[in-house]
Amino acid sequence: MIRAILFDLDETLFDHRRAVAYAAASWTESVSPGHPLVMETPALWLDLENRHLPAWHAGECSFAEQRRRRLRDFCGRMGLRLPPDLDAAYADFLVHYEAAWAAFPDAAEVIDALAGGGLTLGVLTNGVPVQQEAKLRRIGLMDRLDPVLTPDSLGGNFKPSAECYLRAAAKLGLRPQEVVLVGDNLQLDAVGPAKVGMHGVWLDRYGSSPASAVDPETSSRISAIRSLNELPGVLRVLDPGFAAAAPPRRTARAGQARRVSAAAATRRRA
Repeated sequence: MIRAILFDLDETLFDHRRAVAYAAASWTESVSPGHPLVMETPALWLDLENRHLPAWHAGECSFAEQRRRRLRDFCGRMGLRLPPDLDAAYADFLVHYEAAWAAFPDAAEVIDALAGGGLTLGVLTNGVPVQQEAKLRRIGLMDRLDPVLTPDSLGGNFKPSAECYLRAAAKLGLRPQEVVLVGDNLQLDAVGPAKVGMHGVWLDRYGSSPASAVDPETSSRISAIRSLNELPGVLRVLDPGFAAAAPPRRTARAGQARRVSAAAATRRRA
């Protein structure tokens, strides 16, 4: 029986990619008006996230230090003058980033459809609590999702460590088999939880085409969807006793949920 659904935040409920695209371009314009490579800044910023966030996850540097490293590399790659105070410059970048915070259109309506059915609806994110909770408040979901679980509340364990998922289930007072995790990252939000007995639902918003096979032992505990509007259908398959309180208002883009048979590259966020 499904008793809880945990959602990833960035690129699942919160449109991180859109906010980064705006922030990277507008911050660059603010320090170098008319920069000829401004259109390349969103992809570069996301690439640098992937490069530097793992060092923080591994305990090799602080959250603030990985931000400094990221901004230092960004300026070097873009040919920008290195700010004398990297922390102050990153704070300025965050002003641009926060100006573009928004939820995906399917987030609130699906959470509303799932509410009232006796399920615990929460968040499991690798981000820092202050920023992630601020995002949830801004997009109007903070009062609909509880708990909000971060590495700070899970003994410093990040997805995809097994201990992260096991501690998350324990925080809910549930067995992993009673928890579904929904997120955009195949490894962190589907494969990782499936290895400890959770069911992982991979939200493949952008139609990735993974190439390598998922371990058959875990593939039966992984589903893939293209929109959150497909989630209630997945839950009905997993638990015949499940019923959403109300159907989502939007039509899913990609029809029925499909089983995953492949792995995708790991990405993480700002």
